[in-house]
Amino acid sequence: MRRPARVLLAAFALAAAVDLISLAGGSDTGHVLAKPLLMPLLAAHAHLRGAPRLLTVALLLGWAGDVLLLADTDPAFLAGMASFAAGHVCYLVLFRAYGHEDRTSDGPPRARAARHGLAGAYALALAVTLAVLWPGLPAELRFPVAGYSLLLTAMAWRATALGLLTGAGGALFLLSDTLIASGVADLPQFPKPDFWIMLTYLAAQGLLTVGVHAAAARTAARSPLTSSGSAPAGP
Repeated sequence: MRRPARVLLAAFALAAAVDLISLAGGSDTGHVLAKPLLMPLLAAHAHLRGAPRLLTVALLLGWAGDVLLLADTDPAFLAGMASFAAGHVCYLVLFRAYGHEDRTSDGPPRARAARHGLAGAYALALAVTLAVLWPGLPAELRFPVAGYSLLLTAMAWRATALGLLTGAGGALFLLSDTLIASGVADLPQFPKPDFWIMLTYLAAQGLLTVGVHAAAARTAARSPLTSSGSAPAGP
């Protein structure tokens, strides 16, 4: 399985390069052709590497969201947001299953304080972001965006339970979707905003994939009877 998995990873990297170069160069055709290939290639790579099935599901839900967002309409935007939201639920289940903080009811006071401080920082970031976005969002999108933002922020915070790489992936996912929302709210944008949205999104999904797979492998090593496709039976 290693060789096919490497081929799929190389194909994902190539599709990502084509997509980002297309966005940087202003080629809509290259973006439309490359974007739908990204998450299926990463999901197939993760599957062949023996990653949890729920990770594959999360990546494919991301693919559905990617495709839906190619259509520049409010119904497609809402459907794409719902698909990404379902993917975040999958990630939250994975973090609960494999996060080391959930393995024990207590821990070093400094570590607990750091977790609480990080939760407060994410909560503050959510509140500030919504306050800035709210006036510019179309009325029919305000509450869906607020609900999605809450779920996304929870996912980003809980991603830290699996370590630095996964935590960085969650933070980049939050940044990527915040850039999208700032465009919807007609806030000032970076030059070539779609390039930065896709760059942070691809990095996020890649880091989450690596982090979840590594955490699942560690759990399987500790519990040989746990299959790679299912969560551990106990807390």
